[in-house]
Amino acid sequence: MELAPAEDAEAYFAALSELSRQTRDLVDAVVLTDVPDSELVAVTAELAALTDRLRALQCASPRPFEFGPDGVPRHAGNAVTGSANPHALPLVIHTTPERTVRAELSFRPTHEGPPGSVHGGVSAMILDHLLGQAVAVAGFPGMTGTLTIRYRGRVPYGEPLVGTAEHTRSEGRKTWVDGRIALPDGTVLVEATGLFITPSAWIEQQRPV
Repeated sequence: MELAPAEDAEAYFAALSELSRQTRDLVDAVVLTDVPDSELVAVTAELAALTDRLRALQCASPRPFEFGPDGVPRHAGNAVTGSANPHALPLVIHTTPERTVRAELSFRPTHEGPPGSVHGGVSAMILDHLLGQAVAVAGFPGMTGTLTIRYRGRVPYGEPLVGTAEHTRSEGRKTWVDGRIALPDGTVLVEATGLFITPSAWIEQQRPV
């Protein structure tokens, strides 16, 4: 893949993020459309042509983890937080003064599972990422070992929700963390408990030389 010139890198990133945003809108439109079949055929032909244009030059994998010009880490290709990944919400996570994590989110029609509700697997994916961010913020970055989900209520899409997570304890390479998705008034809809394991290689990298 031919990379964009360094001076145009941020413009390229912005354009790719906007393309991804528009693609999310397209996916929602596909899920909800009720236009005649003739229009579906016409739009499909246009999309096929656009797909060919984007495939004219491709890299081997999604955009990697990197640091933005402000020094803040970003992973534009991530399936949950990636602004350049049409599959992502994208989820924007903030660290609180108490070293917990919080995200305001709203699911889309494309995330539907049961009628009018978000698919349970999508909720689990979001919580897995929130929990992983919480252990990293606490200073114990790791990979998911186990993830236990408890569904307490219907998770709606198209409505404001809040996701939170916090580190609870650590023992050696093991770290436990709790999280939830709730309504703005605090009513918990989904709870999660996770066990994260810090790979030995990561610990070796953190040791002073």
